[in-house]
Amino acid sequence: MIGKVNELKPSSRALGRPRYDENAQPMKQRILETSIKFFIKNGYKNISMDELAIFCDVTKATIYYYYPTKGDLYTCSLVVMMNRIQMAIRTILEQPAIPLKGRLEQLAEVHLSATMDIDMKNFMREAAMNLSDSQLEEVYAAERAMYQAIEDVLQMEMTKGVIEDGDAAFLTHAFMGLLAVGYVKDNDGKSLFQTPAMAAKEIVRFFWQSVGMA
Repeated sequence: MIGKVNELKPSSRALGRPRYDENAQPMKQRILETSIKFFIKNGYKNISMDELAIFCDVTKATIYYYYPTKGDLYTCSLVVMMNRIQMAIRTILEQPAIPLKGRLEQLAEVHLSATMDIDMKNFMREAAMNLSDSQLEEVYAAERAMYQAIEDVLQMEMTKGVIEDGDAAFLTHAFMGLLAVGYVKDNDGKSLFQTPAMAAKEIVRFFWQSVGMA
């Protein structure tokens, strides 16, 4: 009889909570990594939570256990993506043995290569349309930190006399704006540059004409 009672006892797991597997990647992280890939490919509107559940190989209830709304999942995806970009920026720019111009070229090439399929403007537009004020603030904070990583280095190089004094925030946005040229294609779908390396070199050459010390 005791066995029967134990069989009928309700599970202590919360609804939607997955079974624990110490050898598997944490479920929350697996859902997030999969969602980032599909948000990059499809955007916010064009993929449903049902589809994400299928791609993650979990129930929709499991996703909602970790991320109560689609907006929460999208917010977290954007923040993680931008935090990774920020860390990559700092890793590249904080190499004292390499002159600033060389570091900027390296950053431009890596950024163009890594974000060729990422439309950040569209991500931010969809965020503004679908996220709550608090969620948007999380996203904007991550975006500001991403730009701050470049601004900090430019400000330091001004202090050292490597580049002319100016508004580091303005120069950061100008540099990031120039990077968009690396994505431009003609009517036949052909890029202006044959490779990201060529685009990076030309973009930084143009930028350096404005900021570099003679």
